[in-house]
Amino acid sequence: MSEQEQQVRKVRRTLVGRVVSDKMDKTVTVLVERRVKHPLYNKIVTKSAKYHAHVENGVAGQGDLVEIEECRPISRTKTWLVTQVVEKARVI
Repeated sequence: MSEQEQQVRKVRRTLVGRVVSDKMDKTVTVLVERRVKHPLYNKIVTKSAKYHAHVENGVAGQGDLVEIEECRPISRTKTWLVTQVVEKARVI
């Protein structure tokens, strides 16, 4: 890739979250939590969102901490891709 192509290519968003469901085939549900300050009450509030992410080889299981990256639409609800498993879930 030339320098011009690298500059034109957009940087994709990445998020880190916990896998809450891996029951679907090649798809995991990732819960991403973020802490924001409430504009009026100045209290720290935890906001969360769930994303469906594509995982090719089933490397991510329930409870794992994963990094997901935005990608082209794979299906109606899947527009994210699991790039790496940051931390495996502890089995007790």
